[in-house]
Amino acid sequence: MIPFLDLKSINNQYRAELIEACTRVIDSGWYIGGKELETFEQNFALYSGAKFAIGVANGLDALILTLRAWKELGKLKDGDEVIVPSNTYIASILAITANNLTPILVEPDINTYNIDPAKIEAAITDKTKVILPVHLYGQLAEMPAIMQIAKAHNLLVLEDSAQSHGAEIDGKKAGNWGDAAGFSFYPGKNLGALGDAGAVTTNDEDLALMLKALRNYGSHEKYKNLVPGVNSRLDEIQAAMLDVKLKFLDHEVAHRRKIADLYLKGIDNPLIQLPLDKSVGAEDYLSHVWHLFVIRTKHREALQKYLYENSIQTLIHYPIPPHKQQAYKEWNDRNYPISEKIHDEVISLPIGPTMSLDQTNAIIDFINNFSI
Repeated sequence: MIPFLDLKSINNQYRAELIEACTRVIDSGWYIGGKELETFEQNFALYSGAKFAIGVANGLDALILTLRAWKELGKLKDGDEVIVPSNTYIASILAITANNLTPILVEPDINTYNIDPAKIEAAITDKTKVILPVHLYGQLAEMPAIMQIAKAHNLLVLEDSAQSHGAEIDGKKAGNWGDAAGFSFYPGKNLGALGDAGAVTTNDEDLALMLKALRNYGSHEKYKNLVPGVNSRLDEIQAAMLDVKLKFLDHEVAHRRKIADLYLKGIDNPLIQLPLDKSVGAEDYLSHVWHLFVIRTKHREALQKYLYENSIQTLIHYPIPPHKQQAYKEWNDRNYPISEKIHDEVISLPIGPTMSLDQTNAIIDFINNFSI
């Protein structure tokens, strides 16, 4: 079986360094809020191009706490509207409603799967305060256009960068476009911890200080609580693991791009719609880091069954759009046709830093031989 993603082999590449880092933390006797976290935050901020990185417990908390911090800083209030793509993973929307803010769902571009800037402008009202673009599957949203819209309307921008570590446009990386960005380091991400972990990047010092307080019970100083906070801290062991793996992120992304290039050039089946990567033809594919390689077909169930029978594991990201989830049943009668088409047709092919090119070519051959 060709696995969708072989985490064991990915982490085994760095086994010695990971064990050394883990041992260092164990022997230090300091497990929360120490030197490992500080080092990783500095290195991830440097990598992303931002002034600050603030480690938190997971990617959802990164989004929730950023919106919460803006409320504490007086930039948002209950009921304010946040523009967000209608085809995102539900976490993007959970972060909005968790803060008593109002999600305004906007359809994506069917070719890139990212929010369509042309539709953002029409969704802006006098209650709009934030645009929350999601860099879905590893490709940056059209950030130059989005930032121009935000500037024109005096809106905050919070990037959902959970899938886009290292992606960039014109030399500016994910996490350094908006006013802040939330990252996930879930084990399956391009930069994955060995457990849950997340971070916020920003160039705003006031926001960084508020986030550091909010993640730690609202405390800037021990036993002094300035705001009602939570416990959402990136622990020392996960910070140490991430700092090891950060050194190899660009190398791993380069291999993902090789696999994506083979897929894009090799898959030739009229039943399959390939992703439109706007960086195809560029030498370095910088705008896309290929967290997922997502194709579309009207015959998804048959294709997935066929590939499984030929020892190829695939996944579906994501089968149900947010507005059709029971969690938001008040939206179930809404109609977002582009999102619904995407959620009905997408299927993700194996891609990862330890996947061989021979495996990739085998998958291509099977897909090209698929028929109904």
